[in-house]
Amino acid sequence: MKALVLNAANTPFVLQDVPDPKPGPGEAVAKVLACGSGLTIQHIKAGRLPVDYPRIIGHEITAEIVELGTGVTSLKIGDPVTSYYYLTCGYCRWCRSNRETLCENLAGNVGREVDGGYAEYIKLPANSFLKLPEGLDYRAHPAHIGVIMDAIATPYKVLRRGRVAPSDTVAVFGAGGGVGIHMLMMAKWAHAAKVIGVDIATDKFSACLEAGADTMINPNDGDTAAQLMEQTNGLGVDVAIDFVSSRSTLEAAAQSLGPGGRLVTLGGAGQDFSASAKNMLFMEQDLLGSKYATKQEVLETLQLVARGEVWPLVTEIRPMAEAEVVHELVEKGAVTGRAALIVAS
Repeated sequence: MKALVLNAANTPFVLQDVPDPKPGPGEAVAKVLACGSGLTIQHIKAGRLPVDYPRIIGHEITAEIVELGTGVTSLKIGDPVTSYYYLTCGYCRWCRSNRETLCENLAGNVGREVDGGYAEYIKLPANSFLKLPEGLDYRAHPAHIGVIMDAIATPYKVLRRGRVAPSDTVAVFGAGGGVGIHMLMMAKWAHAAKVIGVDIATDKFSACLEAGADTMINPNDGDTAAQLMEQTNGLGVDVAIDFVSSRSTLEAAAQSLGPGGRLVTLGGAGQDFSASAKNMLFMEQDLLGSKYATKQEVLETLQLVARGEVWPLVTEIRPMAEAEVVHELVEKGAVTGRAALIVAS
C-alpha cells in the first residue's frame, strides 16, 4: 500500500510502498478514504510529541472495513467507520463507566503508538473503530466526515464539562484554531446567550463570527480580562474555554469569570497558573480539565452531523502528495478550520 512515512522528527514525509497490514485476533483493517491534518499530528511531525520512528501518523479517518481478525463480531466487511483516538482497554472502571479518556490501561494513541491514517489501509483493535451512522454521505464528503471525531466531538465534550446552558455567556480562547472555531460553532448550537471569541489572529475574525461568535476580542488590544468584563457589563463570563492554556490565557480566563463561572482548559501549552481561591470559594467557581471525548460522545456528535444540525469547517483538502504543503500551513496557523488529505476515492 501507499503510505506517508515519517522516518524522523521534523523531516519530510516519504510517500512509499509498505506492506499491507494484516489483522490479528481482535483487530480489523480498514481502507482509508481521507484523514484529517490537525495540529496534534503536526506536533508529532515537528518532533514536539515523541513517537517511535518510522511512523505513519493521522487519526481523523473516514474509512471502510475490508478485513476482520478472528473473534471480531462488532464489525462487518463494508462498514463505514472512523477511529477513536485513544487506545483504551475497555474493561477498567473508567472504560466501563463511559469515561474512556481516563482509561487506567491506556495503550497510547492512533498514529503515535500504532500506525495511523496517512496510508491506504489502517489496522487497529476492532474496538477502536466507530461505525458511522446512516445519513452521513461519507463518500461525497470523506474529508469532512473524518474530522468530526476530533474537531466537533472535542467541543461537544466541553459543552458537558462546562455545563453550558442557554443563559450563559461563553468565551473561547484560541477561537481561531482548528478546534476553537468549532467550539464557537458548538456553543452557538447549544444556544449560549453570548459567544465571545478571543484570539490574536485578526485575519480569522470574520470566519469566527460566521462560525458562531457574537463578537471577537484581541488580547493585543489591551487587558483580556478587562475586555471580557466590558463585554459582559461587569458581570463576568459564565464559561471560559481555553484552547491555548498558556499561563497568560489561563489567568485571564480565570479573572474573567463571574459568579458560578467555569473555566475549562484543554490542549495547548498546559502551563501552571494562578487563580484566586477567594473567588473560587465566595463565587463558587469551577476550574475544570477536559481530555478529548468519550466514545459515546463521538457517536453522538456523528449523529448531530447526520441530522444536519452542525457541519465541520474544512478549508484545505489535498491529495497525499501535497501533505508537506498542508502541514506547513497547519504549522503556520494558516488554516481556517481544518485540513485533510484525500487518501483514496
